[in-house]
Amino acid sequence: MIEGAEANFSGQKLLVVEDEYIVAADFALRLEDAGAEVVGPAGCVQDALELVETEGGRLDAAVLDVNLAGELVYPVADALASRGVPFVFTTGYDASAIDPAYSGTPRCEKPIDPASLARVLAKFANR
Repeated sequence: MIEGAEANFSGQKLLVVEDEYIVAADFALRLEDAGAEVVGPAGCVQDALELVETEGGRLDAAVLDVNLAGELVYPVADALASRGVPFVFTTGYDASAIDPAYSGTPRCEKPIDPASLARVLAKFANR
């Protein structure tokens, strides 16, 4: 469960894009425990784009690691934005390292505080 947050993502379909297996599995498990249906996790841009293509119309939100083994996630962010799917970046980089085109995108710094991530995602669920 996501401690410290009253997270209930029942009925929400959330995409997880993260290249570190342990982190991805942890996100997925916590989100599922809070009632979400997790799509993925995807560990690379190509896999994530394929999931957006097949699930995009049914996605409620996404959690995107900015750097996927040296590959930037921005094509996935663009694909989600074009479908009106909100997303949050997770990254170990500071805000100045994020492409200026995404300066308004919510960002959670690694190591991720699950309660903070849940609060950001809850805002999307209530849109």
